[in-house]
Amino acid sequence: MSSAVHAIVSALSGKIHYTFIVALVSMIPLLELRGSILAAGFMSVPFLPTYIAAVIGNMIPIPFILLFIEKIFEWMTTTKHFHKIPDKIQEKAMKKSAQIEKYGYWGLFLFVAIPLPGTGAWTGSLLAVLFRLKPLKSFFVIFLGVATAGLIMSLISFGIIGNII
Repeated sequence: MSSAVHAIVSALSGKIHYTFIVALVSMIPLLELRGSILAAGFMSVPFLPTYIAAVIGNMIPIPFILLFIEKIFEWMTTTKHFHKIPDKIQEKAMKKSAQIEKYGYWGLFLFVAIPLPGTGAWTGSLLAVLFRLKPLKSFFVIFLGVATAGLIMSLISFGIIGNII
């Protein structure tokens, strides 16, 4: 992840404002919020604008996933080159679904809020769709999870916890 984030930062630094770089990285699957906070660290930028840009950037794709991923997967299964991808993505997501299956929206919140590899807004959104959770309620729960994960990552990455202790 670090090398991909560094490459993006190197390519875009000086060309667009750092908040747009942070937001852009935050929209990319697998990098998401954790990658955007890492990008901010590479650029040595302030906490608050980074946090806001990371959360907003991470949330931009979520309504599209919640509303359209089933139709996109349906279409992909009819194509020659992409027909296996939906099953692989769903299978990988379902391996991480135990807490959502058990706790519903609270599980979705925890899944997104705890910044671990393989968790985050993209996978959380997919799981919300797979478990037939309500899109609007899921969006707000995912938003709260992203905001919480962003705060956790920022507190660690910006050394705020170390300064408090």
